[in-house]
Amino acid sequence: MTIDWQKEVEARKDDLMKDLGDLLRIDSVRDVEHGTKEEPLGPGPAAALRKVLEIAERDGFETKNVENVAGHIDYGDGEEMFGLLGHVDVVPVDDNWDTDPFEPVIKDGKLYARGSADDKGPSIAAYYAMKIIKDLELPLSKKIRFIFGTDEESEWVGIHRYMEVEEMPKVGFSPDANFPIINGEKGILSYEVTFEDQEGEEGAFTLESFKSGMRTNMVPGDATAVLKVNDEAKAADLKAAFEKFVAEKEVNGEVKEENGQITLTTIGKGAHAQEPKFGINAATYLATFLADHDLDASGAHFVKVVSEYMHLDYSGKKLNAYVKHDVMGETTSSANLFDYSQDGVKKVTLNIRHPEGITKDEIMDNMKEVLKDAGVSIEIIGDVKTPHYVPGDDPLVKTLLDVYEEHTGNKGEEQSIGGGTYGRILERGVAYGAMFPGEENVMHQPNEFMPVDSLLKATAIYADAIYRLAK
Repeated sequence: MTIDWQKEVEARKDDLMKDLGDLLRIDSVRDVEHGTKEEPLGPGPAAALRKVLEIAERDGFETKNVENVAGHIDYGDGEEMFGLLGHVDVVPVDDNWDTDPFEPVIKDGKLYARGSADDKGPSIAAYYAMKIIKDLELPLSKKIRFIFGTDEESEWVGIHRYMEVEEMPKVGFSPDANFPIINGEKGILSYEVTFEDQEGEEGAFTLESFKSGMRTNMVPGDATAVLKVNDEAKAADLKAAFEKFVAEKEVNGEVKEENGQITLTTIGKGAHAQEPKFGINAATYLATFLADHDLDASGAHFVKVVSEYMHLDYSGKKLNAYVKHDVMGETTSSANLFDYSQDGVKKVTLNIRHPEGITKDEIMDNMKEVLKDAGVSIEIIGDVKTPHYVPGDDPLVKTLLDVYEEHTGNKGEEQSIGGGTYGRILERGVAYGAMFPGEENVMHQPNEFMPVDSLLKATAIYADAIYRLAK
């Protein structure tokens, strides 16, 4: 039986785009501050999960909602399960969007909205692939279980809870990365660096606050420092120096002075922390500027450490966190959260992604040794993900690559990334699409988009692949 998968997708294009649009309109940023007993991760993620399950129920699938933090869609009766794993939460947005991030719009063949590429668009593509198999009543020997989480972009509370109470597949893929395949994922964890208060001269300026970043997995696109002016004679020089700095560097910026304070803002470029080199870290640039000026002792200490050990170091070499693996690649490091106040906390959170060959404790020991005289303490915070790799000769990997090659005419080969997908929680789990080679990676960035043609092509690939692996 020959199936024209692309034709089947085109026949459902309008329905697919409508369902995706409804899902994209839900602001599903994790919001525990407004969480309740019924919706612990916030109303947005819970609403997005319910929407996906509602769509599936409409189409005749069996569904289950696990405490509004995760859920699944089932099809088929086989004893063995084939797993699909997606997420309906999204990372926060900033003011650098050209359109409303939660009102999807198509321009030049691209669907713009937060979550269009990561991961609502690919998840709906994989859902429609599953729907095509059901609509065509194709024979299966395995149950297909599509699992959805609601805080993949942060601490994975939802999927961990799901794993505690529901049966998990052993094999499957997550539509949450790149084609042709991602069969290796680096370890991911965050180190919080806390700065000690320093004694000394007050300086020409006192660093009252330094704030930047929205999430540990996002390179900060803007940063703001507030300085108290202690020497008015030097204020004009600092402002002129800042204007010269932003004119010469990759960042933009603005400076304001009022009520005896100077506020400096730098604007860089946000990016996914798995590839920090594609961002412009507004915070480390701002710290580097301030390191050349006469600050109070604590402020000077803070910006000096950031400037010396975190600025323009995408591989963690300055902190001795670097290692390289033949298949999984190199360590990446990015300073993504900055929270400094003169009379309060003084912290920077580093996001480090590492291949096999170094452990989280070795990284910690190495950083502590490098910074032993820097007046800081370091601890691991949040969820810790260890490296994950499925060999290239595994039948899952070989089948997925075969499908990719047949649909695209391009050679498929194994790849590793610094991103973390739900694929890593399965014994034999990988990530598979939906971004094609050569396409711009706009995940976690302002003006995130997904090419519509690519979304439809991915749906056809998913349908073919799921059927081959579940029949």
